[in-house]
Amino acid sequence: MAQIDSDRVLADLRHLATFGAYKTGVHRPTFSEEDIAARRWFRGRLAEAGLEAEIDGIGNVYGRTPGGGPKVLTGSHLESQNHAGWLDGALGMVYGLEAARAIGGGVEVAAFCDEEGHFGSFIGSRSFTGLLEEEEIDRLANRYDATPLRDALARAGLAGVERRRVEPGRHRAFFEAHIEQGDTLESGELKIGVVSAIVAIWQYRIVALGEQNHAGTTSMARRRDAGLAITRLLGEIDRRFPGLAGPRTVWTTGRITLEPGAPSIIPGRAECLFQFRDADPAVLDRLDGELRRLVAEAGRGRCEMTLDVMGQSRPAKMDERLQEVLATAAERRAPGRWLVMPSGAGHDAQYLARVMPAAMMFVPSIGGISHHWTENTSDEDIVLGAQVYCDAVEAVLKG
Repeated sequence: MAQIDSDRVLADLRHLATFGAYKTGVHRPTFSEEDIAARRWFRGRLAEAGLEAEIDGIGNVYGRTPGGGPKVLTGSHLESQNHAGWLDGALGMVYGLEAARAIGGGVEVAAFCDEEGHFGSFIGSRSFTGLLEEEEIDRLANRYDATPLRDALARAGLAGVERRRVEPGRHRAFFEAHIEQGDTLESGELKIGVVSAIVAIWQYRIVALGEQNHAGTTSMARRRDAGLAITRLLGEIDRRFPGLAGPRTVWTTGRITLEPGAPSIIPGRAECLFQFRDADPAVLDRLDGELRRLVAEAGRGRCEMTLDVMGQSRPAKMDERLQEVLATAAERRAPGRWLVMPSGAGHDAQYLARVMPAAMMFVPSIGGISHHWTENTSDEDIVLGAQVYCDAVEAVLKG
């Protein structure tokens, strides 16, 4: 079987971390100068590995294997969350590059742009799979500074460049490797996670409308406090959801805003962004129904309540045969120290799974930390994961 070069894997990861280095992590937002430089560097590494390398019109970096024969596509992303970790996305890109070098043919590599969502939702993988229209590109802008996506593409030298699309039947499979971004593996003293499914994320905006008034002169009996109403609703959600959730369901209120937000004014309007995640469609439907019931019930109180759906993605099941391939490779390299598990985070593989068999593999995250500059994985676990990944990719190519 092909043998990886562990020193080369670690060296490439550490060099990639110099683009936008921030403390022990990176700050490499999509289409920042640091991100563009990282894409160009990675394109060069693909070319050095013998691949036909390019950056397409949406910013995806793609390395094609010349000639015929079976192909396996590998990939992840290169940009980072703001002031975040050095391995989120980067690990999977270097694993794919190393598999291409170690195996010596048939391995193609794609770095999908903006998985982290600075401009939109998985715009790179959605473009590659035919789910991103030109009209949406015209509308998208950076969520932090409002830079239009078209302007960012032009600054990167990609205006007018063709976007590459998946070629039906070209690839036997898609593989993505990633840090776990949780502590399931570490807490279980395990080394490899074989991903069974990527969860759906259902997101909502909840608004409470009350009456803005003086905080000192308005009696408690007549108040219509929108802030109090929405926090009581969130408490009731947290009380009711555990009885309806699955074993791995999670829910989060990511933002609460009160208007006008002054210390001596009763809020007349309150808004929260709420989401839940699970891989089981039945659980998702149950929670959606209960959320609607609770909002309607709360709206019969002193404040009006509205619920708007912001997004309802669908769970992505990973291919069962590819899970078996990964499990076989994990058992060979780390006997008894691997686990089949769902992914609680979204990944590009959820879109690739719509057009070809797809698989994902996790390595441990120290302390379960991700999306923060202290994110890390031991060198030993990085190297072991690279070898397991390479074994699995090779097995599919030869199978």
